[in-house]
Amino acid sequence: MEKIFFNNSKGDKLCGLLTISDPEKDMIAILCHGHSSSKNSKSWTALEPILSDKNISVFRFDFYGNGESEGKFEDSDLTETTDDILHAIDYVKSLGFKRIVLVGSSFGGLSSILAASKSKELYGMVLKSPVSDYHEVDLQRLGEQGLQEWKEKGVRSYPYADPSSGLLLNYSFVEDYLKYDVYEAAEKIEVPTLVVHGDMDTEVPFSQSEKLVKHLKQGKLISVSGANHWYAEEGKFDEMIKLIADCIIKLK
Repeated sequence: MEKIFFNNSKGDKLCGLLTISDPEKDMIAILCHGHSSSKNSKSWTALEPILSDKNISVFRFDFYGNGESEGKFEDSDLTETTDDILHAIDYVKSLGFKRIVLVGSSFGGLSSILAASKSKELYGMVLKSPVSDYHEVDLQRLGEQGLQEWKEKGVRSYPYADPSSGLLLNYSFVEDYLKYDVYEAAEKIEVPTLVVHGDMDTEVPFSQSEKLVKHLKQGKLISVSGANHWYAEEGKFDEMIKLIADCIIKLK
């Protein structure tokens, strides 16, 4: 495993961990974490050795403002993370990898959908509990009044993190995601896309993924019965990891 740095469009340094398990550089999975998480998330550290054992290389990296990458979290938005992914794709392509699979979790899944709609370099994509409509998620969590208060103040505590974390997020994050129709973007994706989502997810409604796959040319939804957004129920995390790993391995 090698720690590397690469730049986004603005020249900010993003940090990633690269594990090359196949010297022929046939397939690599780019792992895109959720909002306020990192390349060292529980899901990605569990998934990496499984893929490596199957000679699938792995590149997991921190989005702008997260983990070891440059930038302030409060300045991050959907446009930024989409750009980060496109540059991660360019980076692994420059290393000579022939088949690139994009793997996105939650907000990283949303960003992956937009990136996949813009890239011609992908071989496949796997999404874990992806957000498809962030406005619905924010309305569900904050309500119209909460969103209005956020707009008036310009900044607020990140609503999906422990308040003690001190994470802030600018209202410009909302203004940015409202520019995108993710379902429309999904219709531009040509590669096989597999979606894994817990059917008891109260953070990101399962119905979003049901709608998403209808807009994908080669989309398939796999539900994890009884699982929430964190797959915290007994046995559900391992079930989710196995499903994602199997999906990627089958693409090989």
